[in-house]
Amino acid sequence: MKRLQSIDVFRGLDIILMILFNYSVTLGFFNIINFPKNFLYSFVFPRTIAGIFIILSTIVAYASYISKKKGFTKRYLLRGSRLLVFAGLITIFTYLFIPSGTVTFGILHFFAVTSFILPFIIKYKKMNLFLGILISVVGLYLQFQQFDSSYFFWLGFIPKNLFTLDYFPLLPWLGILMLGVYFSKQMIKKMYKIKFNNRLADVLSFFGRNSLTIYLIHQPILVIILFALGFRLVF
Repeated sequence: MKRLQSIDVFRGLDIILMILFNYSVTLGFFNIINFPKNFLYSFVFPRTIAGIFIILSTIVAYASYISKKKGFTKRYLLRGSRLLVFAGLITIFTYLFIPSGTVTFGILHFFAVTSFILPFIIKYKKMNLFLGILISVVGLYLQFQQFDSSYFFWLGFIPKNLFTLDYFPLLPWLGILMLGVYFSKQMIKKMYKIKFNNRLADVLSFFGRNSLTIYLIHQPILVIILFALGFRLVF
């Protein structure tokens, strides 16, 4: 199955929105700007961006699965292993430069872990719908709870006084991924009908095709530049 241009365009737009949000937060931590801290901007907006990105990535996975089922498990196990390395680099970077906000289970950690899960659930339709709804609802409830233990923070049981720059536990986000699997077939058909033919679409498509690289480098570049210019974190 050929690459879907519309997926790349939408993913490119989404990664740009993510960069703008992340940069606003980072610049706020360096006391350069005052970013909005209301519920819509600080909670709903970034989770909407992440949810869209997860669903788009799931559509790509499903397209890969239906076009070449043989070897899909191996491809995604290798993908998960590669993402684990990148996620580890994010953890090390944040620990060295922003230790109080160290990322221990961010979006890359989530994609790494779910890359090991996806091959074993992608062929089931009704199960993904049912469990997707259940996991999403339970996870959303957990987002507003706090627990004394930190052993299951990766699952969604948020420990008290947790502060991290990026946090995407399996609950509720695995549920969003499973819902993406359920609706992928219908969304692929719709995506094929969407065509773009302009310079802006080409730019967004470039960002979409290179979203992982952009995600990996955008924050380190800004943080290193700010440190080099003499700015310091203010919490």
